[in-house]
Amino acid sequence: MAIGACSGFLGGLLGIGGGVVIVPALILLFDGFGILPSGLVTIVAVATSLACIVFTSLAAAYAQIRRNMVDWRVVRRWTGYLLAGSFLAGSVAETLSVTVFRSLIGCFLLFVAVVMLTSWKPSAHRRFPGLAVSAGLGSLGGLISGIAGIGGGNVVVPTLVYFNIPLHRATATSSALGVPIATAGALGYIATGWNEPALGQISVLGYVYLPALAAIVAATLIAAPLGVRAAHALDPGPLRKIFGGLLVLVATRMLYTAIVA
Repeated sequence: MAIGACSGFLGGLLGIGGGVVIVPALILLFDGFGILPSGLVTIVAVATSLACIVFTSLAAAYAQIRRNMVDWRVVRRWTGYLLAGSFLAGSVAETLSVTVFRSLIGCFLLFVAVVMLTSWKPSAHRRFPGLAVSAGLGSLGGLISGIAGIGGGNVVVPTLVYFNIPLHRATATSSALGVPIATAGALGYIATGWNEPALGQISVLGYVYLPALAAIVAATLIAAPLGVRAAHALDPGPLRKIFGGLLVLVATRMLYTAIVA
């Protein structure tokens, strides 16, 4: 429940779907209690995170839509590509070793953290990209989000800010895009993990661990709207610092677990 409360609040606050909390927390939980076979801990944590993010993003997106903050032009242009990339993530993740899997997640989070913590400002003349660039960014963003199990915010928010979309609007749009990203990603992991023999007697749907899903979602639905309110009460500068600082901590932990895995 605590994982759900934290992830829901952060999902609403930062538009990240809460996955930056759920994935490392579940890995720590599964490793500590020996709930799962060690070789499947990371992929089950990622799959469960994406399933949770479906509900996190729904709650946060609803609150953002009511505030009329979502950029529907971006949603229409990117959704199809994000869906394709995220759905394929489950198949790609199955081929990765635990060390490589966790290292990729950690390095990506660290890169995004550096972008968000620096004083970099987008060019005043930069405009949103055309169809070809949007297709590439959306497909790659969906794939990365699906592999990392962290929803689309870690890709979508900095990308939209790069193209001069204000941070609060980028965060709101990320929440809306998180719904199709997480849904496609979760379905991909359910399909690839279906009838996994090593998970025979465990309560799973594909690679999604159902007890964790139920507990996290229950708390998430309460906490996500509170995060949205907090987001609109903060200036963009501190919001970027919160986002970046959180990602540094998560990335460091993820890289450590990759080394000792």
